[in-house]
Amino acid sequence: MPITYPPPAATLSPDLTATQVHYLLKNPSLIARRVRDLALNRYVADYLLTGRYTAEGGAILYPNGEPVFADSDPEAVGVGGEYPLDTVGQGTLAMARTVKWGRDGEVYDEAIKRMLIDPVNRLLSRLINSNVRYVDSVALAVIASKITRTRAATGAWTSGAQIITDVLLAKADTEQLEDGFDLDTVVLTPVQYAKVVAALIKDGLLPREAANPVLSSGVIPDVLGLSWTRSAHSPTVNPLLVDREQLGGMADEDLQSPGYTSAGPTGIEAKVSRLQGSDDRDGYRIRVRRVTVPVVVEPNAGIQITGTGV
Repeated sequence: MPITYPPPAATLSPDLTATQVHYLLKNPSLIARRVRDLALNRYVADYLLTGRYTAEGGAILYPNGEPVFADSDPEAVGVGGEYPLDTVGQGTLAMARTVKWGRDGEVYDEAIKRMLIDPVNRLLSRLINSNVRYVDSVALAVIASKITRTRAATGAWTSGAQIITDVLLAKADTEQLEDGFDLDTVVLTPVQYAKVVAALIKDGLLPREAANPVLSSGVIPDVLGLSWTRSAHSPTVNPLLVDREQLGGMADEDLQSPGYTSAGPTGIEAKVSRLQGSDDRDGYRIRVRRVTVPVVVEPNAGIQITGTGV
Protein backbone atom coordinates (compact mmCIF):
# COMPACT_ATOMS: atom_id res chain seq x y z
CA MET A 1 0.00 0.00 0.00
CA PRO A 2 1.47 3.39 -0.95
CA ILE A 3 2.24 5.81 1.86
CA THR A 4 0.15 8.94 1.92
CA TYR A 5 0.73 12.10 3.88
CA PRO A 6 -0.93 13.17 6.06
CA PRO A 7 -2.20 9.81 7.38
CA PRO A 8 -5.55 9.16 9.07
CA ALA A 9 -5.67 9.95 12.78
CA ALA A 10 -4.95 7.15 15.28
CA THR A 11 -6.54 6.93 18.71
CA LEU A 12 -6.13 4.85 21.83
CA SER A 13 -8.88 2.46 22.83
CA PRO A 14 -11.32 4.14 25.28
CA ASP A 15 -12.35 0.78 26.79
CA LEU A 16 -9.39 0.24 29.12
CA THR A 17 -9.99 0.19 32.87
CA ALA A 18 -7.85 2.21 35.29
CA THR A 19 -5.96 -0.95 36.26
CA GLN A 20 -5.25 -1.70 32.60
CA VAL A 21 -4.03 1.85 32.02
CA HIS A 22 -1.53 1.48 34.90
CA TYR A 23 -0.39 -1.84 33.42
CA LEU A 24 0.05 -0.15 30.06
CA LEU A 25 2.20 2.60 31.54
CA LYS A 26 4.39 0.09 33.39
CA ASN A 27 5.01 -1.99 30.25
CA PRO A 28 7.61 -0.32 27.99
CA SER A 29 6.76 -2.41 24.93
CA LEU A 30 3.06 -1.58 25.17
CA ILE A 31 3.58 2.16 25.56
CA ALA A 32 6.07 2.07 22.68
CA ARG A 33 3.43 0.39 20.53
CA ARG A 34 0.95 3.13 21.43
CA VAL A 35 3.45 5.83 20.50
CA ARG A 36 4.25 4.01 17.25
CA ASP A 37 0.57 3.82 16.31
CA LEU A 38 0.08 7.52 16.96
CA ALA A 39 3.29 8.58 15.20
CA LEU A 40 3.08 6.19 12.23
CA ASN A 41 3.56 8.10 8.96
CA ARG A 42 3.10 11.41 10.76
CA TYR A 43 6.47 12.91 9.83
CA VAL A 44 6.45 14.60 6.43
CA ALA A 45 10.25 14.57 6.90
CA ASP A 46 10.26 10.78 6.56
CA TYR A 47 7.83 10.95 3.65
CA LEU A 48 10.03 13.31 1.63
CA LEU A 49 13.45 12.08 2.80
CA THR A 50 12.97 8.35 2.26
CA GLY A 51 16.54 7.24 2.90
CA ARG A 52 17.17 5.62 6.28
CA TYR A 53 20.66 6.40 7.54
CA THR A 54 22.38 5.48 10.77
CA ALA A 55 24.33 8.16 12.57
CA GLU A 56 27.20 7.13 14.83
CA GLY A 57 29.07 9.28 17.31
CA GLY A 58 26.58 12.12 16.95
CA ALA A 59 27.13 12.79 13.25
CA ILE A 60 26.93 11.38 9.74
CA LEU A 61 29.33 11.96 6.85
CA TYR A 62 27.58 11.90 3.48
CA PRO A 63 28.26 12.75 -0.19
CA ASN A 64 26.78 16.12 -1.07
CA GLY A 65 25.68 15.92 -4.70
CA GLU A 66 27.78 12.96 -5.88
CA PRO A 67 28.44 12.56 -9.64
CA VAL A 68 25.71 10.73 -11.55
CA PHE A 69 27.87 9.74 -14.52
CA ALA A 70 31.07 7.75 -14.87
CA ASP A 71 34.19 9.59 -15.96
CA SER A 72 34.05 8.02 -19.44
CA ASP A 73 31.36 6.77 -21.81
CA PRO A 74 30.58 3.05 -22.12
CA GLU A 75 32.75 1.20 -24.63
CA ALA A 76 32.11 -1.67 -27.01
CA VAL A 77 33.27 -4.97 -25.49
CA GLY A 78 34.24 -7.91 -27.67
CA VAL A 79 33.34 -11.56 -27.03
CA GLY A 80 35.11 -12.64 -23.87
CA GLY A 81 36.66 -9.20 -23.60
CA GLU A 82 37.35 -7.29 -20.42
CA TYR A 83 35.19 -4.35 -19.51
CA PRO A 84 36.98 -1.04 -18.98
CA LEU A 85 37.20 -0.01 -15.32
CA ASP A 86 36.08 3.42 -14.27
CA THR A 87 36.44 5.06 -10.87
CA VAL A 88 33.54 7.29 -9.89
CA GLY A 89 34.20 9.79 -7.14
CA GLN A 90 31.83 10.68 -4.32
CA GLY A 91 31.77 14.40 -4.85
CA THR A 92 32.06 16.75 -1.91
CA LEU A 93 31.57 15.20 1.51
CA ALA A 94 29.47 16.98 4.11
CA MET A 95 28.77 16.36 7.79
CA ALA A 96 25.51 16.65 9.68
CA ARG A 97 25.21 16.34 13.44
CA THR A 98 22.27 14.66 15.11
CA VAL A 99 20.15 16.58 17.58
CA LYS A 100 18.12 15.13 20.45
CA TRP A 101 14.60 16.55 20.26
CA GLY A 102 12.27 15.59 23.09
CA ARG A 103 9.77 16.68 25.70
CA ASP A 104 8.27 15.36 28.94
CA GLY A 105 4.73 15.37 30.23
CA GLU A 106 3.04 14.19 33.43
CA VAL A 107 -0.17 12.30 34.06
CA TYR A 108 -1.50 11.70 37.56
CA ASP A 109 -3.22 8.75 39.21
CA GLU A 110 -6.33 10.80 39.95
CA ALA A 111 -6.77 11.64 36.28
CA ILE A 112 -6.39 7.98 35.29
CA LYS A 113 -8.95 6.90 37.91
CA ARG A 114 -11.48 9.50 36.79
CA MET A 115 -10.88 9.63 33.02
CA LEU A 116 -9.16 6.28 32.32
CA ILE A 117 -7.04 6.30 29.14
CA ASP A 118 -8.12 9.78 27.99
CA PRO A 119 -5.42 11.83 29.80
CA VAL A 120 -2.73 9.41 28.56
CA ASN A 121 -4.10 9.63 25.04
CA ARG A 122 -4.12 13.44 25.07
CA LEU A 123 -0.63 13.68 26.61
CA LEU A 124 0.89 11.28 24.09
CA SER A 125 -0.80 13.14 21.24
CA ARG A 126 0.57 16.49 22.44
CA LEU A 127 4.10 15.14 22.86
CA ILE A 128 4.09 13.45 19.46
CA ASN A 129 2.51 16.46 17.73
CA SER A 130 5.19 18.73 19.18
CA ASN A 131 7.96 16.39 18.07
CA VAL A 132 6.54 16.01 14.57
CA ARG A 133 6.06 19.76 14.21
CA TYR A 134 9.60 20.61 15.21
CA VAL A 135 11.40 17.82 13.32
CA ASP A 136 9.34 18.51 10.20
CA SER A 137 10.03 22.25 10.45
CA VAL A 138 13.78 21.60 10.61
CA ALA A 139 13.69 19.03 7.79
CA LEU A 140 11.64 21.22 5.45
CA ALA A 141 13.88 24.20 6.18
CA VAL A 142 16.90 22.10 5.21
CA ILE A 143 15.17 20.88 2.04
CA ALA A 144 14.13 24.40 1.02
CA SER A 145 17.65 25.76 1.64
CA LYS A 146 19.33 22.97 -0.33
CA ILE A 147 16.99 23.08 -3.33
CA THR A 148 18.25 26.23 -5.02
CA ARG A 149 17.00 25.51 -8.53
CA THR A 150 13.91 27.53 -9.37
CA ARG A 151 11.50 27.99 -12.25
CA ALA A 152 9.20 30.97 -12.59
CA ALA A 153 5.54 30.11 -13.12
CA THR A 154 4.22 31.13 -16.53
CA GLY A 155 1.13 32.54 -14.87
CA ALA A 156 -0.84 32.66 -11.63
CA TRP A 157 -2.19 29.30 -10.46
CA THR A 158 -5.85 30.16 -10.96
CA SER A 159 -6.70 27.22 -13.20
CA GLY A 160 -5.95 23.54 -13.38
CA ALA A 161 -4.43 23.98 -16.84
CA GLN A 162 -1.99 26.61 -15.53
CA ILE A 163 -0.97 24.37 -12.62
CA ILE A 164 -0.39 21.37 -14.88
CA THR A 165 1.60 23.48 -17.35
CA ASP A 166 4.02 24.81 -14.75
CA VAL A 167 4.47 21.45 -13.05
CA LEU A 168 5.25 19.74 -16.36
CA LEU A 169 7.70 22.50 -17.31
CA ALA A 170 9.45 22.12 -13.94
CA LYS A 171 9.71 18.38 -14.54
CA ALA A 172 11.09 19.08 -18.02
CA ASP A 173 13.76 21.39 -16.60
CA THR A 174 14.94 18.59 -14.34
CA GLU A 175 14.88 15.98 -17.10
CA GLN A 176 17.02 18.22 -19.30
CA LEU A 177 19.75 18.11 -16.66
CA GLU A 178 20.12 14.42 -17.53
CA ASP A 179 20.97 13.68 -13.91
CA GLY A 180 18.60 10.75 -13.71
CA PHE A 181 16.11 12.45 -11.37
CA ASP A 182 12.38 11.85 -11.68
CA LEU A 183 10.32 14.41 -9.77
CA ASP A 184 7.42 12.49 -8.29
CA THR A 185 6.02 14.60 -5.43
CA VAL A 186 4.56 18.11 -5.16
CA VAL A 187 4.79 19.75 -1.72
CA LEU A 188 2.30 22.53 -0.92
CA THR A 189 1.16 24.47 2.12
CA PRO A 190 -2.38 23.62 3.34
CA VAL A 191 -3.81 26.79 1.75
CA GLN A 192 -2.08 26.08 -1.55
CA TYR A 193 -3.31 22.49 -1.41
CA ALA A 194 -6.91 23.64 -0.99
CA LYS A 195 -6.66 26.05 -3.92
CA VAL A 196 -5.01 23.47 -6.17
CA VAL A 197 -7.67 20.85 -5.36
CA ALA A 198 -10.43 23.33 -6.18
CA ALA A 199 -8.79 24.31 -9.47
CA LEU A 200 -8.23 20.71 -10.57
CA ILE A 201 -11.84 19.77 -9.78
CA LYS A 202 -13.25 22.90 -11.44
CA ASP A 203 -11.36 22.21 -14.67
CA GLY A 204 -12.44 18.57 -14.77
CA LEU A 205 -8.99 17.15 -14.06
CA LEU A 206 -10.38 15.17 -11.11
CA PRO A 207 -13.60 13.12 -11.03
CA ARG A 208 -16.71 14.91 -9.78
CA GLU A 209 -19.44 14.02 -7.30
CA ALA A 210 -19.38 10.50 -5.81
CA ALA A 211 -16.39 9.36 -7.89
CA ASN A 212 -14.26 12.20 -6.58
CA PRO A 213 -11.73 10.68 -4.10
CA VAL A 214 -11.16 14.07 -2.50
CA LEU A 215 -14.68 13.92 -1.04
CA SER A 216 -13.95 10.70 0.86
CA SER A 217 -10.24 10.85 1.67
CA GLY A 218 -9.26 14.50 1.21
CA VAL A 219 -6.23 13.26 -0.74
CA ILE A 220 -5.50 14.24 -4.33
CA PRO A 221 -5.00 11.07 -6.38
CA ASP A 222 -1.98 10.79 -8.65
CA VAL A 223 -2.22 13.51 -11.28
CA LEU A 224 0.42 13.31 -14.02
CA GLY A 225 1.92 10.43 -12.04
CA LEU A 226 2.73 12.81 -9.18
CA SER A 227 1.90 12.55 -5.49
CA TRP A 228 0.48 15.77 -4.04
CA THR A 229 1.04 16.42 -0.35
CA ARG A 230 0.81 19.31 2.09
CA SER A 231 2.55 20.51 5.22
CA ALA A 232 1.99 23.52 7.42
CA HIS A 233 5.68 23.46 8.31
CA SER A 234 7.08 24.50 4.94
CA PRO A 235 9.27 27.62 5.30
CA THR A 236 8.71 28.68 1.69
CA VAL A 237 5.64 29.86 -0.22
CA ASN A 238 7.01 28.27 -3.38
CA PRO A 239 5.58 24.86 -4.30
CA LEU A 240 8.32 22.23 -4.23
CA LEU A 241 8.75 19.34 -6.65
CA VAL A 242 11.07 16.59 -5.43
CA ASP A 243 12.32 13.13 -6.28
CA ARG A 244 11.59 11.40 -2.98
CA GLU A 245 13.70 8.37 -3.80
CA GLN A 246 16.91 10.33 -4.36
CA LEU A 247 16.53 13.57 -2.41
CA GLY A 248 18.00 12.29 0.85
CA GLY A 249 17.07 10.69 4.14
CA MET A 250 16.78 10.96 7.90
CA ALA A 251 19.82 9.93 9.93
CA ASP A 252 18.66 8.59 13.29
CA GLU A 253 21.00 7.71 16.14
CA ASP A 254 20.35 5.03 18.75
CA LEU A 255 21.83 6.30 22.00
CA GLN A 256 20.92 3.03 23.76
CA SER A 257 19.79 4.98 26.82
CA PRO A 258 18.41 2.80 29.66
CA GLY A 259 14.65 2.84 30.01
CA TYR A 260 13.87 3.90 26.44
CA THR A 261 12.01 1.77 23.93
CA SER A 262 11.96 2.26 20.18
CA ALA A 263 8.51 3.22 18.99
CA GLY A 264 8.76 2.49 15.30
CA PRO A 265 10.90 2.72 12.17
CA THR A 266 11.21 6.51 12.39
CA GLY A 267 13.51 6.29 15.41
CA ILE A 268 11.07 7.96 17.79
CA GLU A 269 11.52 6.70 21.36
CA ALA A 270 9.43 6.66 24.52
CA LYS A 271 10.16 6.41 28.22
CA VAL A 272 7.73 6.14 31.13
CA SER A 273 8.65 6.33 34.82
CA ARG A 274 6.86 6.91 38.10
CA LEU A 275 7.21 10.43 39.42
CA GLN A 276 10.03 10.72 41.92
CA GLY A 277 10.31 13.18 44.76
CA SER A 278 10.49 13.55 48.48
CA ASP A 279 6.93 12.27 48.76
CA ASP A 280 6.90 9.84 45.78
CA ARG A 281 4.27 11.78 43.86
CA ASP A 282 1.36 9.80 42.48
CA GLY A 283 1.71 9.78 38.74
CA TYR A 284 3.90 9.13 35.72
CA ARG A 285 6.36 11.10 33.65
CA ILE A 286 6.17 10.29 29.94
CA ARG A 287 8.93 11.28 27.54
CA VAL A 288 8.91 11.23 23.75
CA ARG A 289 12.12 11.98 21.86
CA ARG A 290 13.85 11.54 18.54
CA VAL A 291 17.59 11.77 17.92
CA THR A 292 17.96 12.57 14.25
CA VAL A 293 19.13 14.95 11.55
CA PRO A 294 17.73 15.52 8.03
CA VAL A 295 20.19 14.95 5.21
CA VAL A 296 19.79 16.17 1.62
CA VAL A 297 22.28 14.29 -0.56
CA GLU A 298 20.97 15.39 -3.97
CA PRO A 299 20.08 19.11 -4.08
CA ASN A 300 19.25 18.79 -7.80
CA ALA A 301 16.55 16.23 -6.99
CA GLY A 302 14.10 19.07 -6.52
CA ILE A 303 13.00 22.44 -7.82
CA GLN A 304 10.94 25.39 -6.54
CA ILE A 305 8.23 27.02 -8.63
CA THR A 306 8.14 30.76 -7.97
CA GLY A 307 5.46 33.35 -8.66
CA THR A 308 2.45 31.02 -8.52
CA GLY A 309 0.34 33.47 -6.52
CA VAL A 310 -1.19 30.74 -4.34
